[in-house]
Amino acid sequence: MSDRATSTATARPLAGPGTPARFIDDDLDDYFARQPARRAELPDPEPLLRNLTRCVIEALAGARDLDQLARWVNDDVYRNLSKRVVLAARARRVKGQAPQRPAFTLGRVHLCEPADGVIEGVIMVHQRARSRAVAIRLEGFDQRWRASAISVL
Repeated sequence: MSDRATSTATARPLAGPGTPARFIDDDLDDYFARQPARRAELPDPEPLLRNLTRCVIEALAGARDLDQLARWVNDDVYRNLSKRVVLAARARRVKGQAPQRPAFTLGRVHLCEPADGVIEGVIMVHQRARSRAVAIRLEGFDQRWRASAISVL
């Protein structure tokens, strides 16, 4: 008899507070997958928006390692930022410029909540030569925020 057949015969429900009963032989990826969080369960998003903005601008300038942002962004955002960091590094190399920490100030954070557990924010970044807008979409999972989209305009 296979292991699968014996585990089905002895399946026990896994029950936790607020979780539906599941069976051990079910696909546990669903059980341990990221769980969406409601807005009331999440911390204030403004400090994270400010810090992510600062980190993204510094990573694009070559002054910060992109790996430092990996925890706070999803895989698609990380890949897109990685491409931009590589292109920015290539452009600096062609111009003969060394990476340096950019001087900038952050403006006010403008927030919008299109759905429960989702925040979209725009932060103005003021540099000496120009100003930019950084738009970030945060989604709540497992009682913390993660960026699902970042655009530097």
